Amino acid sequence: MIYGERIRLRAPERGDLSRFVAWLNDPEVHKSLAISLPLSLAEEERWFENMLQQSPPEHSMVIEIREGDGWIPVGNCGFHTIDWRSRSGELGLFIGEKSLWNQGYGTETVRLLLRHGFNTLNLHRIALRVFETNPGGIRAYEKAGFVCEGRFRQAEYQDGRYIDVLYMSVLRSEFKE
Repeated sequence: MIYGERIRLRAPERGDLSRFVAWLNDPEVHKSLAISLPLSLAEEERWFENMLQQSPPEHSMVIEIREGDGWIPVGNCGFHTIDWRSRSGELGLFIGEKSLWNQGYGTETVRLLLRHGFNTLNLHRIALRVFETNPGGIRAYEKAGFVCEGRFRQAEYQDGRYIDVLYMSVLRSEFKE
């Protein structure tokens, strides 16, 4: 497990999949993700099996917060498309528990992922894509040190209109713990 101040990241289990499906089928949650169709438990099980075939650094992780004496899942995160020669990768995350939005858990998760990516995986550059319609995500990424490198104009179709996708990154030399 990877521990932060208020969160921890752990490997997902099959028992988490129904919760993931509920989050990903919530229109408010998937609005900031590249998901446009309802997701079934069978599809999520197939995703889980495929994820287990990836290299361990590219396995998704469950974001949990402490509640009482235990931990409760609130979201999902991880690295993907890692290029080991260039030492770069992309990260993605979402907080599925909407009651916990705007409480700093996304920012803390990003910082924890950056620490893990730079100090454990030995990455040099970490990037991400975020929709222009996700100001909370953009704010969390900027607070963690990401800078906008570019804008894919009208690259995503959402709610009957085209929106821009921002491409952001942070270099190891820019990362401040």
